[in-house]
Amino acid sequence: MSNSLYERIGGEAAVNAAVDLFYRKVLSDYRINRFFDSTDMDAQVAKQKAFFTYAFGGPNNYTGKDMRSAHARLVKMGMNGSHFDAVMEHLGATLHELNVPEDLIAEAAAIALSARSDVLGL
Repeated sequence: MSNSLYERIGGEAAVNAAVDLFYRKVLSDYRINRFFDSTDMDAQVAKQKAFFTYAFGGPNNYTGKDMRSAHARLVKMGMNGSHFDAVMEHLGATLHELNVPEDLIAEAAAIALSARSDVLGL
């Protein structure tokens, strides 16, 4: 059996580095940063690290809401597919910047894309 994506990208240290860099990119993007205006970013970063760890096949310490519930407030604020695409752009750029191999980036992107309908409440 092959190692999980979590293990292949470098485990906890890699996820932590990726999430920290990812949110620096997201929060500096005028297209989507307004969705985080009232967000406790320390809590958000911790939840995202736990979620990516779980989604990428690592230990399941994620105790947050399901994707549809977690993003419902943002959908009401006008979040749509273009915003999701911007987030995906930053995820890819982050993983490239951290020198994650292309096949693992594609695997991570596929996992993130699988949540698109739930995130957008479709």
